[in-house]
Amino acid sequence: MKHHRRPTRGTGAVAATLACLLLASCSAGSTASGGSAGKNSLSIGLTAEPANFDFTKTAGNAIPQALLYNVYQNLVKLDQSGKIRPQLATSWSLSKDRRTYTFQLVKNATFSNGARFTAEDAKFSIERVPSDWTVAQKSQMDVVDTARAVSPTELKVTLKKPSNDWLYRMTTRVGAMFSRTGVSKLATEPVGTGPYVVKRWNRGDSITLARRAGYWGREPHFKSVTLKYFKDPTALNNALLTGTINVINDMQSPDTLFQFQNNPKYKVIEGSTNAEVVLSLNNSSGPMRNRKARQAVRYAIDHKALMDTCWGGRGKLIGSMVPPTDPWYQNLTNQYPYNRDKAKKLLKESGEAGRTLRLRVPTLPYAIGCGTVVKSQLEQAGFKVKLDQLEFPATWLSTVFKNADYDMSIIGHLEPRDMQTVFGGKGYYTGYDSPEFRALLKKADQGTKKDQITYMRAAARLLSKDAAADWLFLLPMLTVADKDITGLPVNYVSESMDLTGLGRS
Repeated sequence: MKHHRRPTRGTGAVAATLACLLLASCSAGSTASGGSAGKNSLSIGLTAEPANFDFTKTAGNAIPQALLYNVYQNLVKLDQSGKIRPQLATSWSLSKDRRTYTFQLVKNATFSNGARFTAEDAKFSIERVPSDWTVAQKSQMDVVDTARAVSPTELKVTLKKPSNDWLYRMTTRVGAMFSRTGVSKLATEPVGTGPYVVKRWNRGDSITLARRAGYWGREPHFKSVTLKYFKDPTALNNALLTGTINVINDMQSPDTLFQFQNNPKYKVIEGSTNAEVVLSLNNSSGPMRNRKARQAVRYAIDHKALMDTCWGGRGKLIGSMVPPTDPWYQNLTNQYPYNRDKAKKLLKESGEAGRTLRLRVPTLPYAIGCGTVVKSQLEQAGFKVKLDQLEFPATWLSTVFKNADYDMSIIGHLEPRDMQTVFGGKGYYTGYDSPEFRALLKKADQGTKKDQITYMRAAARLLSKDAAADWLFLLPMLTVADKDITGLPVNYVSESMDLTGLGRS
């Protein structure tokens, strides 16, 4: 198989922030001031701010969302259809045994510190993931055996075994290319080959990206892009209505969408995302270790009523950790249809009826809204539930994500194809540990493309059958923008909020 660079304009895309949905280390901000400074500037309203710029050591999507494809680039990237395209590689080929990738690289790329990008930097970046990274995604590079710089513009990567997944992962944060001389201050001074650099960071308010002078590729339209952060959804809406910002990148108050839909000044785009809103269950300790208790939880949730109540009926019921944009999607909502009587019966059989479940949710709009509905529905099925709202990100990340001190939580997982990360690795906060599940993932990765779909579907069915979690719904992509902004995406398919294809008519 050989893939070549096609001339593109950059389909681009602001992909939804959904940063408030993520396991990102981010902090909420304030109302913004000072909108677009002109046709060459853009201001985007978001809901969660990175705590730093180092996604090699900080979990979640907030950092790669802002920096990936904009400040950092990869050998390959995802386009808006979800297809893998060249970026710093001009082409690549795969050996007959499906273990060795040979990449031909661009010849003229440079980093923002002035250093030339070569195959040695690509080798350095790949080898650095297992040795220096600390986030869960580092395991996605474990399949690599060796990386070798054949010449400044040719890289060979040999895998330990065939992998259907590895090249896709190279489009995500683990595939970001770093300068050998630019990794000493990643948290504050990111150095990449992309068309933008971080110009200014007003903590708690905004991050400003500036178009890089001397960029090696095609210049993006906007000279300056400001990412403004809002804690309050109403303040975010008001910022667009008053001209303070130009784009709301995934609206957090769907019930107020009507005020933009009927206004000729704005365009509204409704699409899909990767963000499964997960009712996380602690499989490793407490009442949720009991499979019958977990099954009772799933039968107790009326998902349609919940989505109608807490997210204005917008979204999609999927019943699994796989969104419709993935090739192995299947609708599994029928595995646990709403059945309060069955929930009561299973709860009684589990022996956990008298115990109080701690539902510990982050202070994020969808989690707070859905949390009250989940609590009510579970109590109607006989559960005792204590609802705690934990400040996001610091308290929730420390309490739930790092220390697993919870019975249930609600969080949106936005990272693409994250079923393996969330449920396939030991030590993750969900506590799910199934050798059978991991065996299915292994077969999916090493087999044919047809095998991949077959075994990934089997893995999703097993996960659902075991009631490892409950999937409340899939968040929609709700983008609202000034009518003259072009290049906005319909669906969110990658980790990146790709600014390179945006423009103004």
